[in-house]
This record gives sequence, structure tokens and C-alpha cells, in this order.
Amino acid sequence: MTTKTTTADSRRATGGGYPAWLVCLLLLTFVIGTDDFVIAGVLGPIAGDLDVSEAAAGQLVTVFSLTYAVAAPLMAVITARLPRRTLMITGMLVFAALNALAALAPTYAVLLACRVLAALTASMMTPAAFVTTAALAPPEKAGRFMGVVTAGLTFSLVIGVPGGTWLGGWLGWRSTMLLIVALALVVAAGLARFMPVLAEAPALTLRQRLAPLTSRAVVVSLVAMVPAAVGGYMAFVYIAPVAAALSGVSTSGLALLIAVIGVAGIAGAWLGGRGTDRWGPDRTILLALGVQVTATLVLPVLAWLWPGRVPMALTGLVLVCWQIGGWAFNAPIQTRLTRIAGPSGGEAVALNISAMYLGIAIAGAAGGMALSGGGAAAVLIVGGAFALLGLLAFAAAIRGPH
Repeated sequence: MTTKTTTADSRRATGGGYPAWLVCLLLLTFVIGTDDFVIAGVLGPIAGDLDVSEAAAGQLVTVFSLTYAVAAPLMAVITARLPRRTLMITGMLVFAALNALAALAPTYAVLLACRVLAALTASMMTPAAFVTTAALAPPEKAGRFMGVVTAGLTFSLVIGVPGGTWLGGWLGWRSTMLLIVALALVVAAGLARFMPVLAEAPALTLRQRLAPLTSRAVVVSLVAMVPAAVGGYMAFVYIAPVAAALSGVSTSGLALLIAVIGVAGIAGAWLGGRGTDRWGPDRTILLALGVQVTATLVLPVLAWLWPGRVPMALTGLVLVCWQIGGWAFNAPIQTRLTRIAGPSGGEAVALNISAMYLGIAIAGAAGGMALSGGGAAAVLIVGGAFALLGLLAFAAAIRGPH
């Protein structure tokens, strides 16, 4: 006989530390983030093995991200009535199977199909993870718990992608896919063992479920997410030319710089969660974006004052602040959306993820044009302008009625 676990029961069970189910959700976002971005590190081996160009191999990343962005809100609606525990366990098992098929893919077309299906599966699990966290977290720790789940994405960039890239270079790209399989199975087993059985969500019609998403607070927050994501990711996408233009950073220096700002991202996710619990999500959003905007706009000033001669330590310090602000923003926005959207929290989070991925895509395109037209300084100025627009839009959303 299965016992339904209420939110209150699970909150009492958490005690003073982080519960095992939360660690499982951190690992879930870690695995999904790693699977999304690790392909970029093994483009050469994939291209050589499947007899395609590296540009074609790079489309495996693009297809995954675009599918994820488009599918997330649709999958949230389609799976709204499914138990989230079952959804995530089953999703991880399917995710593992699809990556196993990818590891065995004989042609580029088969691998591309596996990536599309894996993105569809991932798009239904990440929103479920955030909504589950919001439902199970003690009220006084909601922000910190959201920050832990967000940190899984950061860890994927700092640990998962470099580790998968190294393994792919050593044993071949198919071994990287098998690593994802193993990790997904571990997460599925952990969820089956530790994830509480949530009380069933209220039965809502499709119209009732989508109604809160027409509220001004939700819509403006989702719209604001696009420029905020553009500003947050543009400097990261073009970190190599930016670092070279600022401080003449070499390849080895770039690797160190990326590692340092990766650690800063983890710290930012943690600080964003703590700030949400202490000051509330609205103030934390504005503070985090304010730090990011300031850091982004300071960088072109440094490039103008000392072209190519900005001390590496100073460049690193400003980029650390930029990364902390960017990642500190994620936990409070997820918390804000789950609160103001009510029963439609899953759909709101899914749309927010879509907005973020749209912003990432725009960051790549707009940043490329800025780099071609005005160099690395133009990338930073354009990125700062987008980030400032996102900050102003969120300020408008927060000041308006909920």
C-alpha cells in the first residue's frame, strides 16, 4: 500500500539540513545540463566518427536547446495531471534509454533523432523538479532549496561538461553518452528511494490551468526573462574574445578563468537561495540583476582605459561578480513564479525556461553581430544594455499588481 505524503509531512522530515530527495533533484538538473552542453566538447570526435562537418555536429546542441525551449511549456500542460514523482522517475529511465541509443547511433540522423527525443524528455523533468521543490521545501528554506536545484545546472558546466569532454577524448564520444546513461540511472534509483509521494494536485481544466498565466505579473516576468538571459549569457558565449581583448588571456589562462567563474556561479546559486529566504524573491531578483548589470558595464570601461592591458586579477574579479549576479537570479525568479502562478506553477516555470533558452539563442546571434561590427567591447556594451532592459522590466513586474 502506498501512502500519500503531504507537504507538511515532508517538511517536518527535512530536519535542519538538506534532505536526500533534494540531492536527487540537484543531480537531475546536473545530468540534464551535462547532456545538453557536453556535446560541444566532443564535436570533433562525433564529426570524424559519423563523417559530418563540425558545424553539422554543432547542430546537435542547437537542436537540443531549441526543442527544449519549445517543448517545455507544452509538456508541462500535457503532463500536468501525472504524479510528479512518477513523471521524474520514468523520465529519467527514458532519458537513460535515449542516451544509450545515442551511444549506439550508426548515423548522424539517428543521433539527431535521439537528441530531439532526449530534449523532449528533459523538458518535462526540469519544471517538475522546481515545482516539486517549491511544494516540499519548508517555507523558511524555499529559496535555499531552489538554489540547490539551480546549482545542479551550474555544476554541469563546471564538472559535468569538462569531465564528459575529457572522457570523450580518452575513450571516444560514445563513452560520454554512456556516462550520461549511468548518471541518469543513479538519479532514477535515488528518486525511487528518497522522493516522497506527493499529494495529488487539484484537478483543473486546461482553461483553469492556463488562466493565471495571463496575469500581468506572470507575463511581464516571462517577457523580462528574455533580455535578462541575453545579457547574462552573451559575455559567456563569447568569453574567449572578451578575455583576450581585456587582458590578452591565453588558452591556458582562459581555462583557469572559466573554472574560476564557474565556481562563482555555484556560489551565486547558493547566495540567490539564501537571499530569497532572507529578503524575499523580489528584492533578491533586483539585487542580483543590479550586480550583473554593473559588472557587465564596468568591463567595457576597463577595456577603454587599458585596451588589452587590464590586469588579469581585475578582469577575473569583475567577471566573478558578473557570474554571481547571473546565477543568484535563478532561484528567486523560480520561487516568484511558483508563488504568483499558484496551481499553474509548473507551466509558469516551463515558460520561464523557454524564455531563458530563447534569450541564450538571441545572445549568440546578437553577440556575433556585435563582435563582428565592434569587437569584444561591443559585445559587452550590447550585453549590458540587454541586462539593463531585463532589470527595468523586472522592476516593472515587481512594482505592478500580482
